[in-house]
Amino acid sequence: MSHRDWERLTNVERAFFTNAFESDLLAGVFGDLDPAERDMPLGELAQILLSLIDRGFIEVRRYARWIPDDGREGLTPGEVIHRRDLSQVLADPETWEYPDDCSWVGAITLVETDAGRSLSRISPDEMAHDEP
Repeated sequence: MSHRDWERLTNVERAFFTNAFESDLLAGVFGDLDPAERDMPLGELAQILLSLIDRGFIEVRRYARWIPDDGREGLTPGEVIHRRDLSQVLADPETWEYPDDCSWVGAITLVETDAGRSLSRISPDEMAHDEP
């Protein structure tokens, strides 16, 4: 994809991509929105996110515990939440907040798909073209 394709996205759409790239919780998207966008009804934000999901750019998952070979406890994006369940999940205002107990296990995170990565990353050819 090209820089122009990225620029065609709305600021809200780009904020969801940023959130997915940073492996943040869904609540982190508010840090990338301007003040007026932060005041949008959650239903409107959910519809924008669902449109990115329906276009195959982003998946919604819940963080799960992960223990790597070194034995330290970590987190990994768990199974994809099916599209048929997402409207209900995203309708819950708590889904859009950081957990009170500071545990990210079970919290919603966004994950870019291969198609999403191709949109949010500038291709090597385009990078070479932009060099002085």
